[in-house]
Amino acid sequence: MKVLSANGIYGNWATLLLPLNNDDSINYAQLEQEIDTLIAYEVDGIYSNGTAGEFYNQTEEEFDKVNTLLAAKCNAAGMPFQVGCSHMSPEISRERLKRAKALQPSAIQIILPDWFIPTMPEIIDYLKVMAEVAAPIGLVLYNPPHSKKKLLPKDFKEILDAGIPLVGCKVPGGDEQWYEEMKQLPVPFSVFIPGHHLATGVSRGAHGAYSNVACLNPLFAQQWYNSIKRGEPAAFELETRIQQFMNDCIVPYIRDKGYANQAVDKFMAAVGAWSPISTRLRWPYRWIPEEDVALVREQCRQILPEVFNVTK
Repeated sequence: MKVLSANGIYGNWATLLLPLNNDDSINYAQLEQEIDTLIAYEVDGIYSNGTAGEFYNQTEEEFDKVNTLLAAKCNAAGMPFQVGCSHMSPEISRERLKRAKALQPSAIQIILPDWFIPTMPEIIDYLKVMAEVAAPIGLVLYNPPHSKKKLLPKDFKEILDAGIPLVGCKVPGGDEQWYEEMKQLPVPFSVFIPGHHLATGVSRGAHGAYSNVACLNPLFAQQWYNSIKRGEPAAFELETRIQQFMNDCIVPYIRDKGYANQAVDKFMAAVGAWSPISTRLRWPYRWIPEEDVALVREQCRQILPEVFNVTK
């Protein structure tokens, strides 16, 4: 078991997108191909059942099958991987966590209970129980911008001061003061931010990203992260163009057309053309039409030609 401490969780982690057939069933052949591709690209790690993995919309049988497949391939290849055991129900999340331990993941991701905003004593109690179940595997707290309870640096300090052995978090990031406060946390703690802010984030103390840029092209995202770690000034220029692409071509689908984040993640994968996975989401969520891919792909070629030119 390659259990990772906070010091071992860093870099460009690629999400496992959920491939769907036209009847909403999971296309496991495409899932296998996707995992094989990510391993071949030598990303820093792979994680399942994030937002684009549609964790909220899987049966327990599907959850087990998806993660068993991921674990078998990653353990055989020596690829670090995290299993997302998130669910809106604390009970279902805990049961997923119990089963996921047997898969020997490097870490396990969870969200906070999501039906009603939990108080800090409830959060600490919840995380204490989940950490005890997960041990010796570390927990990563997935706290995206749309969470009902958005945790501040002082909240993470309170959680860690209470002895909860979190090894990391996924958060929206913040300004310079936010980064300074996160660096003052009392124990080693891996801070992951949105992928399109990675160069600036790493320069301020972040450790990596569960990356939306990897949705567009995981090899491109990995090579960009490698250039960030080498301290190359070009990494910041590339970040400017990545953000231009996101702001001009992707954000309008969320802001103006009302698509969910997972819709744009799958859409970016189609734009990047590194996987056969379609833009389809499971009912009742709308997905971005495949007809939009060609136009945005051409826009991407103009702004980020590297996405289509990258090679190992």
